[in-house]
Parts: sequence; C-alpha cells; structure tokens
Amino acid sequence: MTEPTSSEPATSPEPEAFASAPAQPHPTGDPTWLREKYGPYFRGEKYPETPEEVMGSRYAAYALGEIDWLITTHSPDSRHEVDRANTELWSKQSEWLGFEITKSEPASDEQAFVEFVARYKLKGVALNHRERAEFKRHHGKWYFVDGEQIAGPPVRVERVPGRNDPCYCGSGKKYKKCHGKKG
Repeated sequence: MTEPTSSEPATSPEPEAFASAPAQPHPTGDPTWLREKYGPYFRGEKYPETPEEVMGSRYAAYALGEIDWLITTHSPDSRHEVDRANTELWSKQSEWLGFEITKSEPASDEQAFVEFVARYKLKGVALNHRERAEFKRHHGKWYFVDGEQIAGPPVRVERVPGRNDPCYCGSGKKYKKCHGKKG
C-alpha cells in the first residue's frame, strides 16, 4: 500500500460497501495468524522471495504496526520520501480486516505489478483499499516502488422507503398502504 509522502497528507479512500467481503473471518484479518506467517520477515530471519510475498508482508506490517518493515521493503531510491508519522498513524487508527491479492503481473525479471484489496475500518467506517502496486528487484530482492489506487466494482445502493414515505410508484399513497403492504 502506498505510504504517504512528506508532501501529502494521509488519506483514505471513499467508503465502499463490503460487497465481496467473505462471510467467514479471513486469516489475514487475524493478528495472531499474521504474526506467525510474517514474523520471520519482521525479525530479519528471512526476506520475501516474490513480489506477492512482499505485498502480503506489507499488509501484515500495516495491520501489526510494523512500520520499520514498511520502510525496509520500500524502494531504496524513494524510501526517504515515506512519511513515517502519517504511515504509523494510518496503521494504528485502522482496524485491519483482511487482504487479498487479486492479480499478479510479472513485467520482466526485474519488475512486477500486484493488484490487491485491503479491507479495514477507519473511525468505524468499513473501507476497501484497492491498489495496483509496482515492485522492482534491487540487488536480488523485491521492493515496493509505488502504488496506484484503482476503482473497485460499482456499488449500487437502493434506499428502501420507510413505512410512512410516499410510495415509489407515484400513486400518492403511503408506502405501507401501497407496495409496502404485507400480503
């Protein structure tokens, strides 16, 4: 996920319905599971071998407040632009609910793109962050370079009229006396 730079404030995407949220809790929403799976990276015991593994570890770092790891996996060429304070604030203010890689595209042996959705709540509002992240290999290791937020699928929200609202058919009757009648 793209960290805020010192010239940009931390922002969050517009609220979006959880149309594709899993019915059962996903393991990527469980801090214990994340710590078991990605802890060896955070402790420096190993480094991810693929762009997908780097991306998964970066999501886990956001969810667990491992800001040093976010900076470590950021491209050495632009690492200095990361606004650590805003990144940490977003990480800690959010309730991380799950993560899914939706597409992976190797562009070459040295560059790849990973599309993902990260689900979280910020100030009680459920959000889906969709991004196409670019990764480049540097001295044999994959690093996050930049990300571009992508639009999710359209969400259609229909308002159900209240019992005393005018009926949507235009009859002039209250909804409860027209199409809202219980049959």
